[in-house]
Amino acid sequence: MKILGVNGSPRKKWNTAKLLNETLKGARSQGASTELIHLYDLNYKGCTSCFSCKLKNGESYGKCSFNDELTPILRKIEEIDALILGSPIYFGVITGEMHSFIERLIFPYLVYDKEQSTLYPKKIPVTFIYTMGAPEKAMKHFHINKHIELNEYFLNQKIGPTESLIVTDTLQFNDYSKYEASRFDENAKKERYDMIFPQDCQKAFNIGVRIAQK
Repeated sequence: MKILGVNGSPRKKWNTAKLLNETLKGARSQGASTELIHLYDLNYKGCTSCFSCKLKNGESYGKCSFNDELTPILRKIEEIDALILGSPIYFGVITGEMHSFIERLIFPYLVYDKEQSTLYPKKIPVTFIYTMGAPEKAMKHFHINKHIELNEYFLNQKIGPTESLIVTDTLQFNDYSKYEASRFDENAKKERYDMIFPQDCQKAFNIGVRIAQK
């Protein structure tokens, strides 16, 4: 089994990346082959609305015609058995890099027919890991659940059955005294990081195990 992780965070060793690595670690414990891609390492853009992927009998029908550093990743996704996505929540939504990635991933497979068909060659499981510095109660206030539900809808419809792991109230800095962050209780943040975040990592690990076992 081949599993690809995609990190939509600019930070390679922080909360989102740690959870992605735990998920992939769980998958490897069951014999899966894994790889982690960092989107912020790549030079690419979102969908340019050229519609080459929709042109009947066109060379790029069902595929993104734009050629950049994301292109080989999109081709690789057609050969994997499971996809793990991860992104922090910025201003109530995923990062711009992750959103651009999803545009390029999903739109070429979307068919403008009455059945809302998909051109993705198979159905694979998708897990989307979300992290945010805000507490859980902020999700309702900023309608973040609606954003997550929309992502699940399109991924489930075009790629495969999708589940989400949502991790809230994360630790943002090692030393809060160096930053203007007076709205946060540093001790409470660190206590939660020590007590709750390991549980979130275990959840991520278990997801990887379950996916690989299937």
